[in-house]
Amino acid sequence: MCGIAGWFSDREPLIEQTDIIDRMSKTLCRRGPDEHGAYAEPGCVLIHRRLTVVDPENGRQPMTERLGDRTVALVYNGELYNTEELRSELTSAGYTFRGHSDTEVLLKAYLCYGEKCVEKLNGIFAFAVYDSETRSLFLARDPIGVKPFFYCKYDGGFIFGSEIKTLLANPIVKPQIDEQGLMEIFFIGPGRTPGGGIFKNIGELLPGECASYHAGKLIKRKYFRISASEHEHDRKQTIEYIRFLLTDAIERQLVSDVPLCTFLSGGLDSSIISSTAARYRAKHGETLDTYSVNYIDNAKYFKRSLFQPNSDEEYINTMVNDIGSVHHNIVLDNKDLYAALFDAVKARDLPGMVDVDSSLLLFCREVKKDFTVALSGECADELFGGYPWYHNEDILFEECFPWSRTQQVRRGILKDGFLPRAEEYVHAKYENTVKLADSLPNDTPHKKRMREMFMLNFFWFMQTLLDRKDRMSMYSGLEVRVPFCDYRIVQYAYNMPWELKSLDGREKGIVRAAFSDVLPESIAWRKKSPYPKTHNPEYFRLCCEGAEKILADKTSPIQDMLKTQGVRSIIEDPDGISSPWYGQLMRAPQILAYIAQVDYWFREYNVEICGM
Repeated sequence: MCGIAGWFSDREPLIEQTDIIDRMSKTLCRRGPDEHGAYAEPGCVLIHRRLTVVDPENGRQPMTERLGDRTVALVYNGELYNTEELRSELTSAGYTFRGHSDTEVLLKAYLCYGEKCVEKLNGIFAFAVYDSETRSLFLARDPIGVKPFFYCKYDGGFIFGSEIKTLLANPIVKPQIDEQGLMEIFFIGPGRTPGGGIFKNIGELLPGECASYHAGKLIKRKYFRISASEHEHDRKQTIEYIRFLLTDAIERQLVSDVPLCTFLSGGLDSSIISSTAARYRAKHGETLDTYSVNYIDNAKYFKRSLFQPNSDEEYINTMVNDIGSVHHNIVLDNKDLYAALFDAVKARDLPGMVDVDSSLLLFCREVKKDFTVALSGECADELFGGYPWYHNEDILFEECFPWSRTQQVRRGILKDGFLPRAEEYVHAKYENTVKLADSLPNDTPHKKRMREMFMLNFFWFMQTLLDRKDRMSMYSGLEVRVPFCDYRIVQYAYNMPWELKSLDGREKGIVRAAFSDVLPESIAWRKKSPYPKTHNPEYFRLCCEGAEKILADKTSPIQDMLKTQGVRSIIEDPDGISSPWYGQLMRAPQILAYIAQVDYWFREYNVEICGM
């Protein structure tokens, strides 16, 4: 895992732009703290910051290959999970290898297959290849969108990077937003439209998208699409195949030349990963380390709810005893949690999921002290119907994003007349997404709707969580792998009938059944519980104080946007919120924290509003 960047100019030499290139590189030092390098020609610079995971000696980047007068240079962020199969295939085709890194395999795959190499890859990745013969760039992002790839195409050139801050380090790219950007922040955030970067002129390759840049033209194409097909397996075969796919994905992702651990919440998904990893490690005479997160005095203030029926501790202990892991429980202080909201903005380059972000940032900082790689259970809920909105028929057919069904709370904190087209904007985003759901002629209305719901979750809620996972972990140079995001699992889940996916009437029922004989019964059939958040009233008090300061600060860049009474009503009546801001984890404290993040973001990034 690393950070990558590049600058391509059609008109001017870039070798002399050392100050700008250095600034761009330094923005990625947290992603790649171990090594850095650059490849430069007059009109092209490729930048790399390395987090060393596999083959320290032979995996350095940018990696180049000379073929006569032709040079091909690669910068790559990610991991390939079918490296050995590809290496064998390329060896049979006559290619030789200096080391065992997946970087070298990727470069040779490009040389062998050209742009079609992306169709050969199983992994999480974002990469760019420069070909001196054609003076062109080839760019690609993994099928699920685990690794980021931001870019800016301008008149006369092209700039790209793993993070938004990398582009903003180049004076060509300005920290500007317009009405659309404001609607994204206030009415879609912490999500964002797929392919967009909120700032004007900043885009992002979509999941499963690649592109070529040549002679001032950027041509993009989708090489991976989630497509409809008949599900041909019966119940027993489906259970067996899901078990195979998940086990295979997890075991492929355990390859590392540096220390590796897993996250363990006591929930179904992290328990499957930790159990599989522990058994795999035991075969090699090794013991697995597991990590969980909690908050000071959380047990004292925990209250059961529909979304969070029980706390994690007893389930974590059950799993630790079952798999024999060396367990580490990270306990976070609420003052630190609030203070880290602002580091979380710098990590994401945008306002985000507030304490859901900042807690992960602090957690990963602690894990990084002993480990460089971790496996985590993100995205099972989106793929296998884990969220309540999949199961509530009253919500299922509503024409809206189910995690943010109404704009009432968002509209309530803003001044009257501000962003009048926002509701229309949000609904258009919803409609554009459901149109992407491929279906079969014999699909029932319910099955077609489940496909639409899958795509809504895949392109929105899931991408928000993947953004979170990448930025918060890489801020401390920790690589977090997500086995449920194997493209084979995604495609298989899309076509699985709902009665199998929700087997026995349970959320993620098919996954439970697939691992019921491996996990303790209390874990396999535990009701879904979301990512642990703080219940300590101290955190809410800090959020209230932060919001009040913004309301009282005449220099606040967002004060003229906020309706004072609307914000104060949340402070005075936190239980009066009619619906969540963004899913079950963003209630009153999180809305106030989001306001604090937006204010900080405007100041820290010198955001300029234009075109209004």
